[in-house]
Amino acid sequence: MARRHLAAGRLVLATHNPGKVVELAELFGPHGLDVVSAGDLGLDEPEETGLTFAANAELKALAAALASGLPALADDSGLCVDALGGAPGIYSARWAGPTKDFSIAMQQLRSEMPATAPATAHFICALSIAWPDGHVETVEGRVDGRIVWPPRGSNGFGYDPIFLMDGKTQTYGEMTRAEKEADNHRARAFDLLRDLLPDPR
Repeated sequence: MARRHLAAGRLVLATHNPGKVVELAELFGPHGLDVVSAGDLGLDEPEETGLTFAANAELKALAAALASGLPALADDSGLCVDALGGAPGIYSARWAGPTKDFSIAMQQLRSEMPATAPATAHFICALSIAWPDGHVETVEGRVDGRIVWPPRGSNGFGYDPIFLMDGKTQTYGEMTRAEKEADNHRARAFDLLRDLLPDPR
């Protein structure tokens, strides 16, 4: 079945995470898309019951598209640590608790990692675009790296201060937003979605 292309116009970003809203808006804005967040529209956050990043991205995108009557984009992303069997994975945000305090999540990750275990880890990002008629397009991007401790840098959000991407000398938390967004898991997923978007302005 042919992939569906997104027309210029309004696009709902199905997230209530301010950091993701900024990053996604900067990626999609130049393509003639007027982006608005689910939070700005007062849409509820659906329960993430999927067992994969792709499944959760799709259910969030579909929920926002059906509720708004507009195409919607959802991101589901997380940190997968090899020594923890891929955890926190799809539960990355939930490790931060109801207050979304990622210092708690990073400390939990550190305490659960065996002292002699490899520090290898990767970030995954699934991006889904859903239309109000139920059609969905999904892609997935990945970057590999390792966990560092103590946390380094205060930029970004989530687990950025403890993730050092392969080939880099700075954690995501030490990079500027432009440096991080030039080549991270979300940018790699976006590249796979690019041919479905309107041409850049």
